[in-house]
Amino acid sequence: MPLLDVLIPCYNYGRLLERSVRSVLDQSMRDVRVMIIDDASPDDTPEVARRLAAQDDRVEWTRHETNRGHIATYNEGIDRATAPYFLLLSADDMLAPGAAARAMSLFRREPKAALAHGAWIDLHEGDPMPEVDAGDAPWTVELGTDFIERTCRLALNLVGTPTAVVRTEAQKRAGHYRASLPHAGDMEMWLRLAMLGDVAQTPAVQAIKGVHARNMSLTVEKGAHRNYEQVEAAFIAFFDGPGRRLPDAAEWLAAARKRLSHTAYWTALAHQWRGELAEGRKLRAFASRLDPRTDRLPPLDGLIGTPVADRATAAVSGLLRRLRS
Repeated sequence: MPLLDVLIPCYNYGRLLERSVRSVLDQSMRDVRVMIIDDASPDDTPEVARRLAAQDDRVEWTRHETNRGHIATYNEGIDRATAPYFLLLSADDMLAPGAAARAMSLFRREPKAALAHGAWIDLHEGDPMPEVDAGDAPWTVELGTDFIERTCRLALNLVGTPTAVVRTEAQKRAGHYRASLPHAGDMEMWLRLAMLGDVAQTPAVQAIKGVHARNMSLTVEKGAHRNYEQVEAAFIAFFDGPGRRLPDAAEWLAAARKRLSHTAYWTALAHQWRGELAEGRKLRAFASRLDPRTDRLPPLDGLIGTPVADRATAAVSGLLRRLRS
């Protein structure tokens, strides 16, 4: 029986699959199982996966006859997980040296922890492989409710998916990823897991994240406003679901929407400054819907490239500070 199940969903990443799998097999902790699920890739993924499975009996792979999408593939992996701990690792990402052992050590010390995550390094296509310290590192453990509140007040995904090791029992209780949240489903999942236990974080690098033109996060949908809409939808789904039991649910959802509104306004400003006026207007509309007070802020379209731009930016900064107070 392996101690850690690592799900590696793969669609058209045959060229990167081996390095992802090797990053797991080369961990100092040997009792792992790698579950490759090929989502009907049109490239050489089946050949690579078959070869890896033949070389190491800790690797198993299955292939979909038709493409089912990443959310369905994630959920299939959750259903198949049987080891005490579970990690979802995309085929273009890698587990950092020592990551598995660090996570297992944390879970042994912290029986109430449901989720453990850490830092990661972005690896751009063509860059040399970074050197990562495989040694031990401190962990900070916070109550699940504190993690939920912090996520809401920052309106950010605080967990890098390739670093997130979870107790399989908690993952099964939390359930499946939501098909309605292709962008922000991971953040909503962390909130659900935080309802079931503590959350641990380490500054150690736990994963190396591949960054390239075909990243799913860059190609699922276009437009910054779509990403903001997905994050809002994730908070709403959580507080309509298990989060509704929290005494401060209404306050925390309101805090998340307020922060999203103000962040969207600043993103709109950046788009408008670059001349991307259509996207800027969509972001302004989103910000106004969440917090109508942003309508008091100047549209700025006509200020781009003019001598008053610096004064306008200073004025907006002051207004936003007052709105946040």
